[in-house]
Amino acid sequence: MPTKKTKTISDNAFAGQATRPSERELASVLGESHSLWQNLAADLKRDLKLDGAEWNSYSVKAGWSLRLQAKKRNIVYFGPRSGYFLASFILGEKAVAAARKSKLPARILKVIDEAKRYPEGTAVRLEVHAAADADIVTTLAKIKFEN
Repeated sequence: MPTKKTKTISDNAFAGQATRPSERELASVLGESHSLWQNLAADLKRDLKLDGAEWNSYSVKAGWSLRLQAKKRNIVYFGPRSGYFLASFILGEKAVAAARKSKLPARILKVIDEAKRYPEGTAVRLEVHAAADADIVTTLAKIKFEN
């Protein structure tokens, strides 16, 4: 009996594109979320003293994401979607424990608890549609940075 694969997260807006998206392309895809993207990236760079911001693509099929780093350590990835973006983290055990002790909303703790575990950490992906979502990403980025 064939299984039907369900999809909960939409595809990267730049999947199939061989070259890094321009700022104009990014703004067009993100729409109203573009200012959230820009402000969140700028705030994280400033507040956490992140020294790396690099576009990367593991494959043309996967699309493009912006990786924010501190001393070559990956903190968060922003993946553009149509009208919003995805913030992705790989959280180590200490960061997961710190997140559980934080004041993150219960729904976010549930996402962390249900996230897939890999040898390098827990893969947490959050959709960013509004300022409240960006605040949660900021909190998780600080937790990741400190742990």
